[in-house]
Amino acid sequence: MKNIGIGILFSILWSSASVATKFGVRSAAPLILANVRFFIAGILLLTFSYLLSNDKSYRLPNKKEWKQLALFGFLNTTLYLGLYVYAMKFTAAGIGSLAVSTNPLIIVLLSSWWLKRRPRSEEWLGILLGMAGVGIATYPLLADSYTTVEGVSILLISMIAVSAASVYYATIQWELPNLLINGWQVFLGGVFLLPATVMFADFSTTVWDGTFWFPVLWLSLAVSIVGLICWFHLLRIDTVRASLWLFLCPLFGFFFAWWLMDEPVTIYTVIGTVFVVAGLYAGQRGRSNE
Repeated sequence: MKNIGIGILFSILWSSASVATKFGVRSAAPLILANVRFFIAGILLLTFSYLLSNDKSYRLPNKKEWKQLALFGFLNTTLYLGLYVYAMKFTAAGIGSLAVSTNPLIIVLLSSWWLKRRPRSEEWLGILLGMAGVGIATYPLLADSYTTVEGVSILLISMIAVSAASVYYATIQWELPNLLINGWQVFLGGVFLLPATVMFADFSTTVWDGTFWFPVLWLSLAVSIVGLICWFHLLRIDTVRASLWLFLCPLFGFFFAWWLMDEPVTIYTVIGTVFVVAGLYAGQRGRSNE
């Protein structure tokens, strides 16, 4: 029950990022919003870990750990979110939500090759039901959407990047606490993203008002800190089953869009939700029987 609660909390927080970003980009370019978010989250996590915690395990990374954190941060933060934000310039929001549902399939394929971890039949069934559910729920958004081949291609690369980051995380025998791993990876990811932000973002149009700062603080505290800590916890238990929680993200995203942005909820959303819940049940059932 604890892991189910953590999975649901992760899905809620992770899915809220798209709506928060939509509000935030009204006052700033997406890359500026992302960079500020990463630096705030990283600095807060590192400050707490090194200055406010008495735990001796909160130490500076060694040479090997610096390399691991840099690669993880580049994949999980710089490459994934940087490409995702850029792809949204050429891709409809509905397709962006749908793309999240490809992560479990990519993670299963990467895990099979990288971790030699053969998925169970229940997990394949969960993936198929989940992808079908998200496809059904997103269909009305895709029907009238404008999307370019370039946008879809960049979006797919970003999904491969975050899936690779998740599998890579599972391959490392981390000795650092989760707070430090998250703090350093998100901070380093922000550092790696900074040159692209300086080169391509339009700072002259940025308005440092509440419409900017409230989404930034939500994205920093709720998503980049609490959400990623939940995600790391799930990944350490089982990479494939953790990925199944990503199926709930588009559906929670539809709810937040309806609640906060007056976007419609259709019969497709309801049917899709039933498929996703069934997929989550199928995928988690094998775990409960172990």
